[in-house]
Amino acid sequence: MRIALAQISSTPDPEANLAEVERRTREAADSGARLVLFPEATMCCFGVKLGPVAQPLDGPWATRVREVAAGAGVTVVAGMFTPSGDGRVRNTLLATGAGVETHYDKIHMYDAFGFAESDTVAPGEAPVTVAVPEAGGPGTGPTTVGLTTCYDVRFPGLYQRLADEGAAVLMVPASWGAGAGKREQWELLVRARALDTGSFVVACDQADPTTLGREHGKAPTGIGYSTVAGPRGEIVDALGPEPGLLVVDVDPDAAEQVREQIPVLRNRRF
Repeated sequence: MRIALAQISSTPDPEANLAEVERRTREAADSGARLVLFPEATMCCFGVKLGPVAQPLDGPWATRVREVAAGAGVTVVAGMFTPSGDGRVRNTLLATGAGVETHYDKIHMYDAFGFAESDTVAPGEAPVTVAVPEAGGPGTGPTTVGLTTCYDVRFPGLYQRLADEGAAVLMVPASWGAGAGKREQWELLVRARALDTGSFVVACDQADPTTLGREHGKAPTGIGYSTVAGPRGEIVDALGPEPGLLVVDVDPDAAEQVREQIPVLRNRRF
């Protein structure tokens, strides 16, 4: 399965970010990717009021992403904000295109390092997997993919739950906060979740805005270093801090083989 990670740096302008989604999706499709993963907060960067930005899943922003995915013939996963109904928003992943249509609301709120995401964002409740079609001949089945977001990566139980539900590939779009040791934590956590589950972990972060002459500000706005980890915890490939497109081939059957060799899911007691 060929997957593209679109490491972009979102702005406060959803329309400008849509243009980047369209450009990177077309580039990914041209490379043969079947799934294109964008970061958390693709719709709009953190650091601005999210209430006025949020739109429902049938609103114009999500509708345009659907059109882009359909036009390219691929599945697109991108972070957006949807109304929660209680005055806050939800931190939502839209997964659409090539027969896929679902969404995931981030479960674990980033109430850490002095930042309180739960003040403005309502948590989701349910883990979500999606069957992404493969481009192949007869007998080529879909790949089960698990959806998570950013701070979720610190909670191994969610990843084991998704693996229990058949996911051999786990997505982690993020807008990782900058700071001392944060890059090391990012890489370690991505690799650890791969080892916890015998899965491929595909983690796409926002690019570091300072590589484009902007500032981080107080909000988590990304550090780059999007990373793909294999089921033995090895780094398959990674980007640097600047914007870019990373295209990788992952083999879900390899994850199943590792799960037989190192059956941590089957052997766990708690």
